[in-house]
Amino acid sequence: MTSQLDFTLPQDPFLPQEVPQGPVFLDTQACLCGLRGTENLNSQTPSWQCIGNQTQGVYSVTTGKWFNSVGKGSKENLPMWDNTNGINTSRALMYNARNDSFVDASLSELTVWDRACTGINQTSFSTSYYGAAVALQRNETPVDAAPCWRPGAIPIQIQDDASWTANGCSEGFLCANNTVNSLPQFCPPITDCQIARLAGYTCSFRGRNFGMGPFEPVVCQQGYYCPIASGGRETFVCPEGTYCQPGAPTPTPCSFGSRCPEGSTFETFLIPIVVLVIADVLLAVGLLWYLLRKRFLGSHERHANGVKSKGDNAFARANSGYKEIPHEHEPDHKMLPMEATYMPNSDGWVGFEAALEYPSLQSSTLDVSEGGFSPQLRAFVESMRRATDGARFGLSFAYSDLSFQPKGSAKPILQNVTGSIDRGSLTAVMGGSGAGKSTFVNVLMGKITNTGGSVMINNIPGKIKKYKKLIGYVPQDDIVLPELTVYENILHSARVRLPRAWSDTNIRAHVDSVIDCLELSHVRNSLVGSVGRPVISGGQRKRVSIGMELAAAPMAIFLDEPTSGLDATAASSIMRTLKAIARLGISVIVIIHQPRMEIFEMLDDLILLASGQIIYEGPEAGVQDFFENVGFEFPAHSNYGDVVTDIITGNGRAYKRSGDISKDSLIANWAQSRQNAFIKEKHASLRSSKSSIAENNSKHRDLLRKRGAPHWKQFWLCLRRAMLQQWRTKSSFVFEMVLASIAGLLLGLAENSKKGVLFTGIYNAPYDVLSLATDTRSVPELALLTAIAIGLVSAAPGVRVFSEEMLLYRREAEAGHSRIAYFLAKNMCVFPRLVFGCMHFTTLILLLSVPIIPWGTAFFANLVYFYSIYGLASCVSMVVRREDAPLFATMIALIVGILSGAAPPLASVKEWHMEWLWRASPGTWLAELYFGQLVEPFRYLYNVDLTAKAVGYHLDWHYRNILFLFVIGTVYRVLAYIGLLAGNRMRLR
Repeated sequence: MTSQLDFTLPQDPFLPQEVPQGPVFLDTQACLCGLRGTENLNSQTPSWQCIGNQTQGVYSVTTGKWFNSVGKGSKENLPMWDNTNGINTSRALMYNARNDSFVDASLSELTVWDRACTGINQTSFSTSYYGAAVALQRNETPVDAAPCWRPGAIPIQIQDDASWTANGCSEGFLCANNTVNSLPQFCPPITDCQIARLAGYTCSFRGRNFGMGPFEPVVCQQGYYCPIASGGRETFVCPEGTYCQPGAPTPTPCSFGSRCPEGSTFETFLIPIVVLVIADVLLAVGLLWYLLRKRFLGSHERHANGVKSKGDNAFARANSGYKEIPHEHEPDHKMLPMEATYMPNSDGWVGFEAALEYPSLQSSTLDVSEGGFSPQLRAFVESMRRATDGARFGLSFAYSDLSFQPKGSAKPILQNVTGSIDRGSLTAVMGGSGAGKSTFVNVLMGKITNTGGSVMINNIPGKIKKYKKLIGYVPQDDIVLPELTVYENILHSARVRLPRAWSDTNIRAHVDSVIDCLELSHVRNSLVGSVGRPVISGGQRKRVSIGMELAAAPMAIFLDEPTSGLDATAASSIMRTLKAIARLGISVIVIIHQPRMEIFEMLDDLILLASGQIIYEGPEAGVQDFFENVGFEFPAHSNYGDVVTDIITGNGRAYKRSGDISKDSLIANWAQSRQNAFIKEKHASLRSSKSSIAENNSKHRDLLRKRGAPHWKQFWLCLRRAMLQQWRTKSSFVFEMVLASIAGLLLGLAENSKKGVLFTGIYNAPYDVLSLATDTRSVPELALLTAIAIGLVSAAPGVRVFSEEMLLYRREAEAGHSRIAYFLAKNMCVFPRLVFGCMHFTTLILLLSVPIIPWGTAFFANLVYFYSIYGLASCVSMVVRREDAPLFATMIALIVGILSGAAPPLASVKEWHMEWLWRASPGTWLAELYFGQLVEPFRYLYNVDLTAKAVGYHLDWHYRNILFLFVIGTVYRVLAYIGLLAGNRMRLR
């Protein structure tokens, strides 16, 4: 029976193999020590024998270790727990049968079980042994020696003596009763424990982990650690300043500034919380101070204005050299409609319109005396002279047989267009829809390249694109930044486009003169606002748009429908201003549709187009005679602008009762007219000498080379402007921070119940049979939720970086602004938002979910993911309409987050041979980083390689994950930049 048990069941040292014949006990290595006395031995001193293999019988063999007795009594009639003849463990002996004597023990001659014997009484072991012995004497079940707590359960030995001798108790486990003579065992769990293990929990009783038998190891309890030095026999509470996860062999020191009370299972990051609170408080206090100060200054200003004369001169400036002269009886012009042109007195024109009092300056030399000019107008003229290096600062355009036919189009948009535009003239391009007006103007500005014919500027042939720094363009829509003031919008344009040698003082003086001459002084510090939420009037917005071009000191300025959307008074005011600008010598070309009579009569020259060809080109004063000569009649007191519009659109039957009124007939009539012949002769006679061309080319090259700030300065200017926009849109920043905080709070609460235990794997062999239900999904799910949350928080704000300004970007790029400087500055300006948003999100989610990942690692990983999503949103903003971009970006960010390898797991994706698609998503790299940081530290306890294989992630790609997150975010930005350069060609309709 004994031999059979020796092979089938692990040894149970608590179960007596024979009836004790005197004092016995179990030592610390579960060796059975019995008092043998002098029986069968020549020694006269009673001695103790300790054996590890109890199946031999302590009274039957002489093997094992022997120890002398402290006393000299006999074992006769002594109970098994008697200790009157104590054991002297100072000298271990062994019995030498050849000499029938005791000699010093030689470990090499002892078995592995006997070699471990210490002879030191282990009270807990001995107590169980005595209880079992008494029960057997009473013919009762030896409960104290039960190998498993489940009735009828048979233990399974999970570690042999060789493994135990070599490795001992596995790291992270408590082997309180295990020795080489009581090897670790596995016992079938009781029902409640089985339920707990299936739920992923260790069996516990009164808050302490326990095994399913006296010799079953248990994982070290969270909040405690089981040091390797004790052989897994002892457990200690985790000291203050450290924390202990389940299975901790040593306490983990808390990070500097973290809170870890005694018995902690996780650390609470305090420094990030303190820094976040201080940052938020400082921002809130600063914002409150700013608002109060703004309100105080506004109240003070209103009070000051209340005690001043109500006849404020809108153009009195501190730097003008003139003091304000009060007009006591003048009405309050501040209450006039903002569209109206403000004239402080009736003695003459103000601003640019003062130039209308002088004769037409077709020569653009400003030879007339400027003594009568206002200081502001005189300052503007002087600035223009400095910018153009001379008095003649206008551009003339001459074009011959001009044509344009888009690729793939069977019909040209422009053809046979010949004519010229003189310096210092106000020229209107008119025509019906599809007449080719915009194409014609775009060719003259160099936006598109003509496919036929030639264009000369100042009688110099060449590429028109190189003159774009000297040409201004005002689009039909007033494309200005609503977050900036009138002054700031115009100043930025001036700083970027004026000669780089100009000092900031000169630039500001030029901007002041532009604002004064455009009659915007009274709103110079007002925000422009948007069309939906206007701050200044429509007429003033149009003047700001014009001012942004005049700030660049252009030699020619093109305007697309400058009167569109304005009332009659504002439209007339704008056209008078343009007329005055042309009078100063700057070439002004406008596309205009159905002008009122007053505006029509302001025009110097007309270019009338139909079907991409000229119907008439010449002075405005001669257009009536020209059409009357071909049979049209202009009704008396009619608006000649409307009549001309009707005629050139083929709707002139009311003005010609018989004959052909079609556009083709009008085109043919012009081709045969004397005016057209004269123009062609003029072009044929335009022969500039080579020396003159070389001289002009050299002058223009020098002028163009000096124009525009260098790229690094443009980057700085764009960055300052973008940061100012961020400040002016504080509400969106606050909303983004609140949203990031709520996302971090909710995700943290969702993971809080796990108390930082986010991974449970298969225990390392040989204790794998003791494993609980595994939890390999919590870490990928945490990363998945993190990716989704960051996407929801940052996708929409990331779209707004570019989508709100695409029209402004195109306007500035066409004017010669650096595209790369603008793009880099816009990307750089959002970094404070990225950092603050990531800090709010990361701090709160780590505060509540308490994973063991270092705060700095989690923050940096989340920050790079924020960076990636902002880059992705920038890509979306380049190809999707502004109205739809936030929704598209949010949807795509959600998809990118789902492609993190959590569900479906990345291992399954590899089987589908689709890993490349998941690897293209930044979510996979984020999840892999989280997985490695939260799983790899438990390598000593769990088979993490098996887990990694099952899930599909790598455990040691920490730096690679960070690098690829950054690379993906950068690639997104490169693609966004390509989309920015491509413009509308990539935009989804």
